[in-house]
Amino acid sequence: MSSRNAALDSTASPNSVAADGSSMATRFDAVLFDAGGVLVLPDPTVLAPLLAFYGGEITIDAHRRAHYAGMAAKSRAGSSEGEWLIYDEAYVAAVGVRDGDMGEAADVLNRTRTPDLWRWPIPETVAALGRLAAAGIPMGVVSNASGQVEGSLNRSVCQVGRGAFIPMRCIVDSQVVGVEKPDPRIFDFALPYFAEFDPKRIAYVGDSVAMDIVSSRAAGLHSILIDPYADHDGADFERISSVQVLADELVRTV
Repeated sequence: MSSRNAALDSTASPNSVAADGSSMATRFDAVLFDAGGVLVLPDPTVLAPLLAFYGGEITIDAHRRAHYAGMAAKSRAGSSEGEWLIYDEAYVAAVGVRDGDMGEAADVLNRTRTPDLWRWPIPETVAALGRLAAAGIPMGVVSNASGQVEGSLNRSVCQVGRGAFIPMRCIVDSQVVGVEKPDPRIFDFALPYFAEFDPKRIAYVGDSVAMDIVSSRAAGLHSILIDPYADHDGADFERISSVQVLADELVRTV
């Protein structure tokens, strides 16, 4: 099997050795991912010029940081999925919007950050997914979304089965299935695709404490939070700075 075919074989055994000489460690048998904040971000190429009008920084790095600042603020407040004002306020503050323009800028961000804008692929995550796929590690996506997430991911990150990008066993969109996190039943739509594995040996990687950690724990999965800026020091759940860290652990060169 070529290394390309190994990467495309989403049903390969996680303990097998791929053609590129890699294999999987034994802590997890499979990995599920949230989409927003893990695979993609609200498109900074759209939001940067929008908020620059109010004095916001225009760099990609500043807007990447702003997303996680917003998610940390939501987590501290215990905000529900539909409550985004705290996120928007933290986001515009993080990119340096002028004090007098914070309210208006947050309102503009709220009206502009539509579901379709969650489309900017995180480059190092895409690279890490490629390594995981090449090692034969089964993967899937479980996301609170608005019916658009599979189509968006299909254009730049992943698809179910073989295709132009990374193979996934499933892509679950909360609006499509009618259940959203923190309700753990959303994972009922993904776990049948991983029926050969104990849920305790399936990692779920998300960026929200209230949505992702709470729901995946309740579903019996191993919860991991993406926390690239150490916004959650002292938390009682596992944190990693990027999906690359997980790939470094799970993929070993032999």
